[in-house]
Amino acid sequence: MSATLRMPKHTLLAFSCLLAASTAVAQRPLKVYISADMEGITGVVSVDQLSPASFEYNQARQWMTAEVLAAIQGAREAGATEFVVSDSHGNGESLLIDKFPADVPITIVRSFPRPLGMMEGIDSTFGAVIFIGYHAATTSTTGVRAHTMSSALLTRIALNGVSQSEAGINAAIAAQYGVPVVMITGDDAIVSETKQRLGNLEGVVVKRAIGFHSAATLTPEVGQARIRQQAKTAVMRRAEMKPYTMTKPLSVDVSFKNYRPVELLGYLPNIQRVDAHTVRFVGRDMVEISKFLEFVTSYDATLTP
Repeated sequence: MSATLRMPKHTLLAFSCLLAASTAVAQRPLKVYISADMEGITGVVSVDQLSPASFEYNQARQWMTAEVLAAIQGAREAGATEFVVSDSHGNGESLLIDKFPADVPITIVRSFPRPLGMMEGIDSTFGAVIFIGYHAATTSTTGVRAHTMSSALLTRIALNGVSQSEAGINAAIAAQYGVPVVMITGDDAIVSETKQRLGNLEGVVVKRAIGFHSAATLTPEVGQARIRQQAKTAVMRRAEMKPYTMTKPLSVDVSFKNYRPVELLGYLPNIQRVDAHTVRFVGRDMVEISKFLEFVTSYDATLTP
């Protein structure tokens, strides 16, 4: 007779419950959200890589896709079972989606506008967030292609009075659902900036910023290998990471390069004009803040269809 069968009934029942609970934990899906931009990808330094008309754009798309795939592989090695990937550069159609593996559930969010912007599809079922190819804030004096949401329109975005990069804004959106950011990749400026803001998350520096249009970069293959390894480490460390929560209600200050959008937004009863170039919106949560930011950076009365 086995030792299990000799157990008293109450002990056997407790053992069975513990075994069932352990099995349930082991089978519980581990979902990872990946938000991918292009300015922080290995080898990307200027407009030559960043738009469909640029001579090296197709090559940059391949590098970007490969870095996302490297993060997925590393996260899988740490136990991740499902992914949502946000294609978040430019028109939101940069990733080569036919290159993604078919043996793991992956949903890819494409094109704009979206209520949650670069974080569309995030919810409380995710265990971790990874940022791939991110760049420094528009207030940075050192980062490659440094800007926040729009290099053409904006000079600053601040949450509760604190200037933010896209990483900070998106981390706050993830925190709305209790999900921590566990890793970021990009140049040394954004990795340093984000660690100062969010804490000791994993960071992969794939290039060192020399200026707005220049960097000393790793080769794509080396960058991808580091991303894969650190993604594995990051997902394994996810319990150590804390969501980037902010005090509510939330205020967002948006500073424009030009006067006219500020003047017109100031006509709205829920918008305060702070100064000649800045408006302030107060929202109940990051969902409202995100929708406001999507509106002010995307709306155009001539939009069709």
